[in-house]
Amino acid sequence: MTQGAGQGSAARTETLRDFRVPAYVHDVPASTVPADPVPGPVPVPGEKAEDYPEGYTPTERNLPVINRGDTVQVEVPQPAPVPPAEGLGPLFVVGDVHGYLDELLAALHAKGLVDAEGSWSAGNARLWFLGDFTDRGPDGIGVIDLVMRLSAEAAAAGGYCKALMGNHELLLLGAKRFGDAPVNSGAGTATFQAAWLLNGGQKSDMDRLQDVHLQWMSRLDAIELEDDHLLMHSDTTAYLDYGDSIEAVNDTVRETLTRNDADECWDLFRKFTKRFAFRDEESGPGAVRELLAAYGGSRAVHGHSPIPYLLGEVGGEDADGEESRPVVEGPHVYAGGLAIAMDGGVTMAGKLLVQQLPMDE
Repeated sequence: MTQGAGQGSAARTETLRDFRVPAYVHDVPASTVPADPVPGPVPVPGEKAEDYPEGYTPTERNLPVINRGDTVQVEVPQPAPVPPAEGLGPLFVVGDVHGYLDELLAALHAKGLVDAEGSWSAGNARLWFLGDFTDRGPDGIGVIDLVMRLSAEAAAAGGYCKALMGNHELLLLGAKRFGDAPVNSGAGTATFQAAWLLNGGQKSDMDRLQDVHLQWMSRLDAIELEDDHLLMHSDTTAYLDYGDSIEAVNDTVRETLTRNDADECWDLFRKFTKRFAFRDEESGPGAVRELLAAYGGSRAVHGHSPIPYLLGEVGGEDADGEESRPVVEGPHVYAGGLAIAMDGGVTMAGKLLVQQLPMDE
């Protein structure tokens, strides 16, 4: 059995009531409505909706926090190395996982990337995770352990398994490093610890977090180019603030984390949390082209923004008065065909997506 995979499938919320955008933001443009962490001051019980700063969403009201207690990690024997295959195999990408280890294993197995025991079985294939491994789901550390193990197994087989930095990795790093130390959020005083808890931070993940996990997360790249696809976590142009090349962006992000300055790390987290830059029919394609012009590629592939939010399908009632669920069949191609969204909304009873690139049109 794989590491941390012994507790069975996570039970998700039965309805979408907790995932819908709170009423007090319905009057703002859709492009400003977030579905993920929005840095800002922590609301105090008893506050009224009008007391929230502009753009702030108290996500404890619209995203699930699943408390299942600590999970058991089982030591998995490392397989004997096999001779590397020549050349590069097919390219796959994985959207946001958010602690749903069982769903991840099932999705990888369905694509032939792992066997029934969760071990790498794809030879020289290439696999990229687009970030957000922890929070909200029951076993974020188990997910990280799996990705780290698959990285070693894939390399031994002549392929590779790599991962990008998501905003939730920045959030978990900040909560561990800075805790309740105040940071300047731009809209008042906030803390990483409070923001992490508000956005689905799991005590079991924090309790099991080890130095090896911290080191692994802090060294992740922010953006990469594979087979003419620009891979990133967030659908934002904020990457341009950190460099005019892929190498410069990745170096700047790593250097920022190395300096261990709480305000700098918060600003990095805040910018990686921005979203929806590609969604507008008029400005979206231009935003993608700006990134492609700077970093290369003909398409951007991202996670971060759940496809149901990009499509405006965030629940409601059907004809029988029952709560509807978002229907996600696969990745969402949009922005004039220049962007591919990979966050299938697994936290909102959507789908954990694994997709081979290039996509057939």
